Amino acid sequence: MLLLAGCERATPTPSSPPAGAALERAATSAGLVPAAARARPVGVFAAEAARLCLAPRPDGTVRVGASVDYGAGQRCVARGVGRIGATLAADLGAGCAVALAFDGDALVVPATLPIACDSRCSGRAALAGLRLERWSDSAAEAIRTRGADGRLLCGDE
Repeated sequence: MLLLAGCERATPTPSSPPAGAALERAATSAGLVPAAARARPVGVFAAEAARLCLAPRPDGTVRVGASVDYGAGQRCVARGVGRIGATLAADLGAGCAVALAFDGDALVVPATLPIACDSRCSGRAALAGLRLERWSDSAAEAIRTRGADGRLLCGDE
């Protein structure tokens, strides 16, 4: 009888959080699992001389701004709007429509872009094939990001 009494286990109370939730919080804090806010591509993305910002708009779309600056007249600046879905469909105006891939940490510009996108660049610079890592998931920083032309990429000027 005494042996059986020692095997008795306390049953968890319904008000205690599941162990999995605590593990999920710990993994998110450690950066192993992206936080839900990071699952949405908003903020600033960058790679060397390239910057791309995404700022939310009230209608559910995002402002998109991209800039590449290699100096000496070798630069690109493009601004437009985008819709977030399986990819980020960005319309940078004048026929320059691009589908950007997003993997949670980076945005990838396709290696081949419509010819209309060439008008956004000068010299030998190009937007094609860029992989831009997330620098910030702050909409406020995205709005303050400036392009190679000195103007705001995703803000109102």
